[in-house]
Amino acid sequence: MATPTRDQSEHNLPAATAAVSCTLRRLPLLTARRLGAAALAGFLVMGPAAAPAFAADPLVFAAGPLGLAAGPLGFAGPALAEPGVTDEVIEGTTLVEPVTEPGAAGQDSVRADEWQLQTLDLADAWTYSDGAGVTVAVIDSGVDAHHVDLEGQVLPGLDLVDSNGDGDSDPVGHGTTVSGIIAGRNDDKTGVVGIAPKAKILPVRVLNEANRYDDALIVAKGLRWAVDHGARVVNLSLGGSANSPALAAALDYAFAKDVVVVACTGNVSATSSARGVWYPAREPGVLAVAGMDRNGTDLWTGSITGKETVVTAPAADLVGAKPGGYWKVQGTSFAAPMVSGTVALIRSRWPDMSAGEVINRVIRTAKDRGTPGRDDQFGFGMVDPTGALTADVPEVRTNPLDNTPPAGVARFGSAPAPGEAQSAPREDADPTSDAAVVPGTNAGGWAAPAEARPAGTSHARWIAIALFAISALAGAITIRRFARTAG
Repeated sequence: MATPTRDQSEHNLPAATAAVSCTLRRLPLLTARRLGAAALAGFLVMGPAAAPAFAADPLVFAAGPLGLAAGPLGFAGPALAEPGVTDEVIEGTTLVEPVTEPGAAGQDSVRADEWQLQTLDLADAWTYSDGAGVTVAVIDSGVDAHHVDLEGQVLPGLDLVDSNGDGDSDPVGHGTTVSGIIAGRNDDKTGVVGIAPKAKILPVRVLNEANRYDDALIVAKGLRWAVDHGARVVNLSLGGSANSPALAAALDYAFAKDVVVVACTGNVSATSSARGVWYPAREPGVLAVAGMDRNGTDLWTGSITGKETVVTAPAADLVGAKPGGYWKVQGTSFAAPMVSGTVALIRSRWPDMSAGEVINRVIRTAKDRGTPGRDDQFGFGMVDPTGALTADVPEVRTNPLDNTPPAGVARFGSAPAPGEAQSAPREDADPTSDAAVVPGTNAGGWAAPAEARPAGTSHARWIAIALFAISALAGAITIRRFARTAG
C-alpha cells in the first residue's frame, strides 16, 4: 500500500549505486568511461572484504526516512511489509449496535455512561486545563469531522488509503471513537465529551475498510506527516507483533521534534498471534497504555500487558462516538486516547514544557495499582489527569522511559539535521549525564548497545580493517589497469 514504487526506490539509490549504473551507458567522454570502469572495479574488488567490516557493528547503518533499510555496504532498498503486521487484527474491540442517534433525547444517557469522567476526576482537571492550543494527531481509520460531538474540532488531515480524501471521513468508526475520547466537545450537556475538549484533532487515515494496514510504512509516513503539520501529541491505537525499522525511524523523528507518542499495548484475541505488547507500543520512549476494568482496580481481562507497559487507563464498557451515532466499545485502543488527552491537557497548561517532562509527569503521578512501583501488568499505574496537572514533579532533561547511555532512539532533543540518520545520538550527548532515573523504565532503544560486546570483537574489527585496506590496494591496482585499457 505504502511500499515505494519503482520510481521512488530508484530515486533513493545512493551515489555508489548510481555510479555502477552509469557503466552500462555509452558515454562520449573518455574520463566518464574511466570513472565508470573504476567504480565497477572498486565495487567488485572491495565489496567482499568490506561487508564483514560493516557487519561487525550493527549500529553502522540506521533505517532511513520511511524505512529505507540499509543492507550490505549500506545500499538502501525499499522496506517491505513488516512480517506479522499484515496478519494482525489491528483492533480486537467489541463494537455493538448504536446506543442512540446524534440529537436524540437519549444523548443524556451517553454522557452518563462515560464512567471514565468520574474515575479520572476530569471535572477537577478541567479547572486547570482544557487542552486549548494543542493539536493531537489520530493516526487511525479517519475521523468523522461532522459528528455532532466533533464539529469544529477536526483539522484538515491526510488520507493515505484514499487519495481523494483528507482524513475527515471514517468508514470504520474506530478513529471517530478515538477522537471523541480525546477531544469531544463539552459546550453542551449531551453526547460524548473528551479528556481534552478544547484540543484539536489532526486526522491521518492509515487503516482500510477492514480496520487494518498491510504495511507499516504507511503508519511511518503518516506519523512523519503529522509531526511536520503541527501535532504535539500522536495517538496510535493500532499495532502488531513485528518490529518495524521504518516505524522506529519515524518515531525517532517524532521524538527529535519534541512530540509525545502514545500507543495501545494491544488486545488478547483468538485470531491474533500477538501475545506480547504490540509494536509500536513497546518501542522505548512511547507511552504504552494497557486497559483497566470499570472498577478502576483490576486490569481489563482483554488487555495485553508486559514489561513495556507504562500506564493504564479505562478500557471496558465504554460508550463512544461513531459516524451517525454512538456505540459501546472496549479495548486498549480506547484506553490510549485517554492518555493522549491527558498529555494534551499538560501541554496546554505548560506550552513550553518538553516532551520528556510531560512523560515524566504522566508516569510519576499515575495512581499505583498491583505490586508497589512499576510492574508488568499496570506499569506505573492508572493515569491521573488532575495529579499530572497539579503535582510537584522533579524536572528531567531527557525521556525517562529511555535512560540507557548513550542516548537511544527515544532520547528527546534537537531535530536531526537534513541527511542525518534519525536514530543517531546527538554529538553533544553525555553518556554519563545525571538524567533522572525512574525505577523499572525501559532499558533503551535498538540504536543503543544493550550489553557488552563479546570478547574478541576488537581483534575481529582490526582484521576486517586490514582486509579492507588490502582490498582497497588491490582495487587501486585494478582501477589503474582499467584506466590504461580504457585509454
